[in-house]
Amino acid sequence: MRVAIAGAGAVGRSIAGELLENGHEVLLIDKAPTAISVERVPQAEWLLADACEITSLDEAALQRCNVVIAATGDDKVNLVVSLLAKTEYGVPRVVARVNNPKNEWLFNESWGVDVAVSTPRLMSALVEEAVSVGDLVRLLRFSHGDANLVELTLPEESALAGTQVGDVQWPQDTSLVTIIRGTRVLTPTREDSLEAGDELLFVAAPAREEQLEDLLSVRKES
Repeated sequence: MRVAIAGAGAVGRSIAGELLENGHEVLLIDKAPTAISVERVPQAEWLLADACEITSLDEAALQRCNVVIAATGDDKVNLVVSLLAKTEYGVPRVVARVNNPKNEWLFNESWGVDVAVSTPRLMSALVEEAVSVGDLVRLLRFSHGDANLVELTLPEESALAGTQVGDVQWPQDTSLVTIIRGTRVLTPTREDSLEAGDELLFVAAPAREEQLEDLLSVRKES
């Protein structure tokens, strides 16, 4: 998979390193000469250019990319890069970094963003996830398709503890994608039973989140 990353700062280089370790082809783009540190990520391609300019993106051959990541520290730049990647080059997947949570509402499909990642919001969500049992925690928003990645740790008193996945009447527009049980990561099947303490990850429409939380947190009858 070919991935272009706009922004070769600490965030962009870190992402590039992870992708390269997983066998992907990575191009780092930055307009600041001081950001071009080839020795830090030598396996990546590097391009000194302004990612907001069509000529630069032509040089980067953005049309050959499967994914574009707008990872600069400037939300305006990330929005422009996302819009150009989607509308001018038809990139299938555009991921954008949100630096200021107040701008999060802009990072949607109107600006070409498929997935918006807000670091402050994600950090807050991870704190909530670490201390919350029985409460739904929103981890990530998918702009394209109007869905969120949400997590809930199944409480001891949940009526669903001991129930098989296939026997649960899940709300419409929700999908259980992963069960984290201790150190194990399980891909759920209909025969798997839910256990108290399981971390359940769902992709769910925002309108269904409250219904999903109510279903999972309902107490057993005494």
